[in-house]
Amino acid sequence: MTKAIAFAQYGDPEVLHPIDVEVPEPGPGQVRIAVRAVGVNPLDRRLRSGELAERFAVDLPFVPGCEVAGTVTAVGEGVTGFAPGDEVFGGTMSGGYAEHVLLAADSVGHKPASLGWEEAAALPTAAETAERVLTELGVRAGETLLVHGAAGGVGTLLLQFARARGITVVGTASEANHDHLRELGAIPVTYGEGLADRVRAAAPGGAVHRAVDASGRGDEIPVSIELTGSADRVVTIANTAAHEHGVRFNGGNGERYHRQAYAAALALHEAGALSLPLHRVLPLAEAAQAHRISEQGHLRGKIVLTV
Repeated sequence: MTKAIAFAQYGDPEVLHPIDVEVPEPGPGQVRIAVRAVGVNPLDRRLRSGELAERFAVDLPFVPGCEVAGTVTAVGEGVTGFAPGDEVFGGTMSGGYAEHVLLAADSVGHKPASLGWEEAAALPTAAETAERVLTELGVRAGETLLVHGAAGGVGTLLLQFARARGITVVGTASEANHDHLRELGAIPVTYGEGLADRVRAAAPGGAVHRAVDASGRGDEIPVSIELTGSADRVVTIANTAAHEHGVRFNGGNGERYHRQAYAAALALHEAGALSLPLHRVLPLAEAAQAHRISEQGHLRGKIVLTV
């Protein structure tokens, strides 16, 4: 048996409790890893609270966690390129809040020795999302991209990927995070009333070509449409009600971009240009506290649990 953190009913963070589970055996195309660190994402708490129960039902008890870093302990049939003892990171649909987890081999990347466990666990979801959004939104070098929630886990990598491609980024964030965004090469603006005017004043030539909502604040969607001139030029990864404005919700239900995303992130890391700020690092046993912190918002980077 092995340990995991799960919820057996929907509710507040206190429904998260340790449970014993069988050590999983990898099937074809899977690898099993001994988890060293796991990223905490908004999806985890939205599943736990029951907010997504009607659209995304889960079997209870449910072990959350969709990005991990650890050591390979077994590989399934047909897996090549990975072997027991390899240090890796990767994404999974669930099960990350555990001592052992299964991952699809095509969502796993080798962890460089120079990349810490906590930073590696903070990378998979944000990197894949950033790569997917930039690709599917069609933003190009020389254009200006508006990113809402730019100081969060996804926003931080999104703006770094964009800057590496010659894209100018204007990012919304609280005043306390403005210096952080400037260090990453973005132009910071404060959200709230008068946002459209502040963005026009900050953007080169006053033009915004594309926008990504990573914050979920409903008032930012209409402003993004106004600034870009079309709902087709706006994507959200955080507001499931954005379709009411004709804006696409991109939750990653189609093609995945793990390989391209990991390559882009590790290229930045090797160049000494990758920033993966950690808002808070806690032991797995304090998963409930991690969810409380996540619910407060205004994060700079990711919350990570260590095993």
